[in-house]
Parts: sequence; structure tokens; C-alpha cells
Amino acid sequence: MKEATASPAPSASGRGHEDINARIARQVRARRIELELTLETLAARCRVSRSMLSLIERGESSATAVVLEKIATGLGLPLAALFADSAAPIDPVARRADRIAWRDPQSGYVRRNISPVNFPSPLQIVEVELPAGARVAYESGVRDSSIYQQIWVRQGRLDLSLGRVTYQLEEDDCLAMQLNEATVFRNRTRKLVRYIVVLASERIGHAPLRLQ
Repeated sequence: MKEATASPAPSASGRGHEDINARIARQVRARRIELELTLETLAARCRVSRSMLSLIERGESSATAVVLEKIATGLGLPLAALFADSAAPIDPVARRADRIAWRDPQSGYVRRNISPVNFPSPLQIVEVELPAGARVAYESGVRDSSIYQQIWVRQGRLDLSLGRVTYQLEEDDCLAMQLNEATVFRNRTRKLVRYIVVLASERIGHAPLRLQ
């Protein structure tokens, strides 16, 4: 999968796309330092080039969702954690006006973290919009935590492949799954698909992993 950058695009919230890139940069760098990993070590672990990781940590690249998922896996985090604002104060209430949407430069899908910022919880809620005809394929690798998620379709029809099994989800269907195999999201229709993702993460043999 090509790791090319893309030109910044406006976020769905109307705020600058560079804001979310800076947020991702902080999260990746902070987690890498916490794990005492060099760029070279992380690059080998997540199969993303050192140069791409360096660009992402400087907030100079609009990496694709596929690339960011590889990095999150290498860091032992769910993808949603890379979009969290670690600099924000802890707040048990999430306001709609404060959320920033992120658009994948490859597939065009849009995602927003819904959960309250930095509140200590093993749960995370994410809203996703998948454009007509779009496809996103994640190559989940070995993680040091067990990550579970449920997909609740709120609009349209979604095809979700988990390993060799494909589920056809209609509006209001909900699928429970564990992130331990390759996962592919497809919108085979001509209409937008909107779905909610609820994640729960737990370190193997340890206390629950904080997602933000």
C-alpha cells in the first residue's frame, strides 16, 4: 500500500485539517517515547518507512487511514487513540462544537471521536461516514492488548469482512468483533454509509488500557 501524502483538506467540522495532523503527531511521538522506541524500531514493528514516521511526527503528512492503523498497531493502541487530544483538560462531557473530523485522503471516509476527551475509560465511541463505493482495508497485526469493537450501522448498507468472513450489515444492524484479523469495510452502494464504532481495550494480563 502506497504511503503517499495528500494535500490538506478542510475537516468536516470546518476547522483546519492541520490541527488534526498536529494532534496525530503529538500522539505518535508521545507514545513512541513512552515505549522507548526509536523511529527505526517503530518503522520495523509497524512496517511503515522511517521517513513517513518522521513526517507524521512533525505534522507534515496527511497519512492514509491504512498507514495510521499500522502505526497504531505498532504502538499497541486502537486507531481512535491517535485522534485524541492529549493536551486537552479532562472533561466528562463531550461538546459537539469541540470535535474535529478527520478525512482519509485515500478513501474519503470521515471519522470523529465522540467520547469525552481524556476521561479515564476503557470505552471509546467513534462516528464514521463511508462514501459511496469506498473501501478501507486494515491489516491488524499482533498487539499487546485485546481490542474489541462493535459496529452499529445508522444509515445505509455496509459490507464488513473479518478475515475470511464477510458480514452484510443493514441499517440498525450491530456487529460485535475483536480486532485480531485483517478487516475490510466496503460501501458497495451509491449512497453514504454512516456507522458508530464502540471500542473497548484491555491489556493482556494487565489493567484496562486507556484509549486517550
